[in-house]
Amino acid sequence: MQTSAPTGSRVYPAAQRQARAGRPLVLTSRATATMEPSTSAPAVPSATQFLRKHMLKLAPYTPIEPFEVLSSRYGRKPEDIIKLDANENPYGPPPEVRQALGSMSFPHIYPDPETRALRQALSKMHNIPMENLLVGCGADELIDLLMRCVLEPGDKIVDCPPTFTMYVFDADVNDARVVTVPRLEGFRLDVEGIRRAVLEHQPKVVFLTSPNNPDGSMISESDLLAILDLPVLVVLDEAYIEFSTEASRMHWVTERHNLVVLRTFSKSAALAGLRVGYGAFPSAMIEYLWRAKQPYNVSVAAEVAACAALTNMEYLDKVRNALVSERDRLFSRLKEIPFLEPYPSHANFILAKVTGGRDAKAIKDALASQYGIMVRHYAKKELSGYIRVSVGRPEHTDKLIEALKQL
Repeated sequence: MQTSAPTGSRVYPAAQRQARAGRPLVLTSRATATMEPSTSAPAVPSATQFLRKHMLKLAPYTPIEPFEVLSSRYGRKPEDIIKLDANENPYGPPPEVRQALGSMSFPHIYPDPETRALRQALSKMHNIPMENLLVGCGADELIDLLMRCVLEPGDKIVDCPPTFTMYVFDADVNDARVVTVPRLEGFRLDVEGIRRAVLEHQPKVVFLTSPNNPDGSMISESDLLAILDLPVLVVLDEAYIEFSTEASRMHWVTERHNLVVLRTFSKSAALAGLRVGYGAFPSAMIEYLWRAKQPYNVSVAAEVAACAALTNMEYLDKVRNALVSERDRLFSRLKEIPFLEPYPSHANFILAKVTGGRDAKAIKDALASQYGIMVRHYAKKELSGYIRVSVGRPEHTDKLIEALKQL
């Protein structure tokens, strides 16, 4: 397949290439000419000349900042900051995790490159063959790994914004092109738009999130089946599925050659700081992902913590139920605010539209500076008039609502 040169690249004649490389430019002529010395300053060498050209235009990802940075910025103790901006679990992991981390037997030895203990536990929990499972340093690593293995430079993916922005970021890193199919009213997937995009642009991958981030909506089974019938790899990101009443589609992977399902320990298991994600992949594909992944990508501490978390499912269920219950209460309380219109959610966050002529970013900034309450605002056009609020403890909800009523 013929592909065009990346945006911003140019093909220079040989003489110009010599000059740009810093080599002497030799001019030959039959006539004798007097050459005046150049008065222009020589080009200053830069390390950017070694970078891949498309990287020079790469937009940085905007991450959420930790307690230490926020504490310094707002002059508040970490324990006085209410962090509702990154969908983190405020209850923390099961007590077995701290115990296991404090008694690691071999922290001085490289970790198991195949994360066998964790994959065995996950295989038993999901009733999926261990051979279909791969663990990563967060699901983010698996997204990037998949793109590195699947996409040639110039290949295309389909993105359905507003959604998790890591798909577009990793596509840019891997010099892929993005075909955008915006969501419909109410953040519904435009299935017909995806079908047209696949047939017209022939992308290799469609990325879907269910529940979707940032609005918490689910993909219906009929919509997912319709997309799976298309000639494209479908990556279903289920980072928040534990908070939904609908079941995971992970077991579909054993029957679908074009489906990948991603999960994480960051949300329900509260291990965001240890970075543990995993995915179920078609058996014919996963062999090559094993070849390409970093051999020691999951640390000893991360695997030990994840395995320990899975030993106390009663705690995980209790915390999940508490967050789901608080999500419903948060939704009701946000409806009390005259300038907010919250959307129903199947995740551990709620997206709210800012109305009444109020500025969403100004509300986010005021909550942070005046009350030490962090919520998420997006600079992207389609979300600039919204804020997203993570579900916290009941006392977090109460303080948030009290602050919003005073703004």
